[in-house]
Amino acid sequence: MNLAIAHDYLNQYGGAERVIEILHELYPDAPIYTSIYIPEKMPDSFRNMDIRISFMQKLPLIKKQFKYYLLLYPKAFESFNLEGYDIILSSSSAFAKGIIPGKGSCHICYCYTPTRFIWDYYNYVRKEKYLPIVFKLLPIAIKKLKIWDLKIINRINYFIAISDNIKEKIKRYYNRDSEVIYPPVDFNKFKVSDKIEDYFLIVSRLNSYKNIDLAVKTFSKLQINLKIVGEGPFRKELEKIASSCVEFQGKVSDEELVRLYGSCRALIFPGEEDFGIAPLEAQASGRPVIAYAKGGALETIVDGVTGLFFKENTVESMIEAVNNFIKIEDTFKQDTIRENALKFDKEIFKKNIDEFIKKRYQEFLENKKNQEKSFGENK
Repeated sequence: MNLAIAHDYLNQYGGAERVIEILHELYPDAPIYTSIYIPEKMPDSFRNMDIRISFMQKLPLIKKQFKYYLLLYPKAFESFNLEGYDIILSSSSAFAKGIIPGKGSCHICYCYTPTRFIWDYYNYVRKEKYLPIVFKLLPIAIKKLKIWDLKIINRINYFIAISDNIKEKIKRYYNRDSEVIYPPVDFNKFKVSDKIEDYFLIVSRLNSYKNIDLAVKTFSKLQINLKIVGEGPFRKELEKIASSCVEFQGKVSDEELVRLYGSCRALIFPGEEDFGIAPLEAQASGRPVIAYAKGGALETIVDGVTGLFFKENTVESMIEAVNNFIKIEDTFKQDTIRENALKFDKEIFKKNIDEFIKKRYQEFLENKKNQEKSFGENK
């Protein structure tokens, strides 16, 4: 079974890139096709992968201005020659699902979300600091990309959704069925600590739509220590509104990340996410999560057992949740929290993905054989 992987871009490290690492463990010989790759932004593990990049890699200022080349990403993935592969597994929240499979190839899409900046445009861009001309031109580009996004759906034989939340969106926007396979957490990588320190934690890409500014305002108002791990284009804006109790850690080593998870009072998960790996990494460390009660968090956090929810997207609602947490902080049991994360362990993910691919590929071959037989009979 000759398999290739396609991934949107490898220019920042987050939950989707953690999935790529584990897919590489499962399929170590599979090449990874992507639009752009910036090695210095990625962990060393990616240097051992067979990464094949598109023409976009050579574009001027691509490392810093990759968003301004928005309309070229579809062409980048359509330019790859994928002849000779039995299976194409696209790992996509945007463009990689638009690859053109080789003749006779089965295309399976592991979908993190229907393209967010197309289908949830307002929430995606409302906090961005683009030039006025960009805001005028962007809707025109988005309209073109929406047409493309719908056109390429027929290139996909099977969808896998990362959550029930995304399964519903795939049906709503693409009118396609999907099967849910939750993203993995490397359960054994994280440890329960017997020393809890006086800080709350955020682990996230620092993008505007992540809603991290809500947490920064909340903890600045409460004057409670908050550590933020991660990098991204919204960092400077966050630093402007942060008080001295908010500490930006930037990119940290794996060892330091494990320590920060294990020693925090709780993880703060302030945005509506499609799924969210960070809450599971925190729970694998035995730490509770305070999360916005929408999206994937509803599928991974047990209210009152492994964390607490806040219902409104406001500072007041988050303050209430943090204060409620402090009142019952000692009632959360680390072993119970960690056990909840075990259901999402990477070995379960590997098993589910591999079984799905083998099953659907056989189904694809049978359907192809029946179609050829029917065509021959009707000729």
